[in-house]
Amino acid sequence: MKTDALILDVDGTLWDTTGLVKDSWMLAAADEGVNVTITADDLKKYFGKPMDEIARLVFPEQSEERRSAIMKRGERYEEEVLETCEEDLSYPGVADTIRELSERIDICVVSNCQSGYIELACKKIGISKFIRDHECFGDHGLYKAENIRLVAERNGYKHPVYLGDIQGDADASHEAGVRFIHAAYGFGKVKEADAVINSFSELKELLENE
Repeated sequence: MKTDALILDVDGTLWDTTGLVKDSWMLAAADEGVNVTITADDLKKYFGKPMDEIARLVFPEQSEERRSAIMKRGERYEEEVLETCEEDLSYPGVADTIRELSERIDICVVSNCQSGYIELACKKIGISKFIRDHECFGDHGLYKAENIRLVAERNGYKHPVYLGDIQGDADASHEAGVRFIHAAYGFGKVKEADAVINSFSELKELLENE
């Protein structure tokens, strides 16, 4: 597959933080007087959606105001936990593959996450210096398809590809007019993809620069 840029999803594609995040969100909910049980498997079903939609799914009985308060507190706890975590939460081969690919094509990141999460993820994985550009829902309130298109147009990419792990990633990619690669090792299944990888390192053989 020839391309001039690889645009990456984060959760379920670069790393799996669900074990730590669910504890952060449960603690935040308790602080706001809400008792709820959240599992890592729950989050794997929700990650990839915009933060406001995740809040509605996780806390359906709460008001929008209460959901917003919980999520803001939860995001703060989440960042604190991830910042101090010494465990490598990335999937095998992520850092090495991105370093190698960056020598021949641009690498960008687009996610439906909160502001600052992409930067934190890249720092913890050790790939910050290899990332050309990034966008997320939290920065401008734009959904994934719009942000994929924005990054592609801003950098003048003619044939970018997007790598993600769930159907929403595939839908957003195709809506943006970008080819989609399914990270089958991630959180979900996808009906249609232009290519499928079962490990991140397979990208080294799959992608060719134009």
